[in-house]
Amino acid sequence: MSQVPIALQLYTVRDETARDFKGTVRKVAQMGYAGVELAGDGGLSAEEMSDLLAETKLKPAGGHVGLNVFEQQLDQIIAYYLAIGNPWVGVPALPNELRNPKGFQQAARSMNKIGAALKEAGLTLYYHNHAFEFEVIEGQRGMDILLRELDPALVKLEPDVYWMYYAGVDPAAFIRQNSGRFPLVHLKDMIGAGETRTWAEVGQGILDFQPIFAASEAQGAQWYIVEQDRCAGPSLDSARLSLENLKKWGKA
Repeated sequence: MSQVPIALQLYTVRDETARDFKGTVRKVAQMGYAGVELAGDGGLSAEEMSDLLAETKLKPAGGHVGLNVFEQQLDQIIAYYLAIGNPWVGVPALPNELRNPKGFQQAARSMNKIGAALKEAGLTLYYHNHAFEFEVIEGQRGMDILLRELDPALVKLEPDVYWMYYAGVDPAAFIRQNSGRFPLVHLKDMIGAGETRTWAEVGQGILDFQPIFAASEAQGAQWYIVEQDRCAGPSLDSARLSLENLKKWGKA
């Protein structure tokens, strides 16, 4: 069995958490997930979140916070994540206006500054990719700028293997080439081709996960995190199916 635990990004089940945050987290724990990556706090105070995690025995495996929120509420974010024992805090994407070479450079400077503040507090900042970082704009790929400009001691990366594959990048090769920068790895699968490409549960599509696992673990992955941007059926069923397939592979 893999030594890397499996978490669920709660964005996957956001329709359920919007109705009943605590109840949904309990259902995620009952499925057998080891942790959760937050996508918002569900309106819970730090004490309430800590109590919920303790009750469900789920470990906090990060959380997504918009770059603008970091820039405006850094002290509050640090206090909340420290209080709930969540060592990872990540930027889920960049706003449209920063998706150009100067914007990526600006974002890198901001994330280095935020990352330094988090590191001083005992937390770690990370950045989660989509496909746009791999587009060539003005002769440059945004991801290359981020890899060059982000201080790896201050800002880690969370590779989303679906979006890398969507962009024509081999996820396993990318992880090997930039080894040591990826403590958290987002897992999702793909079905279809060309314009029909869309999301699928892990193990239900065309991605070859075994090289991804090998590359991720060789460079020190600490969490695999299942995420679905959109689910074809009930979101909790989607989360359950991905975990069942990971169990079949001996990864959970």
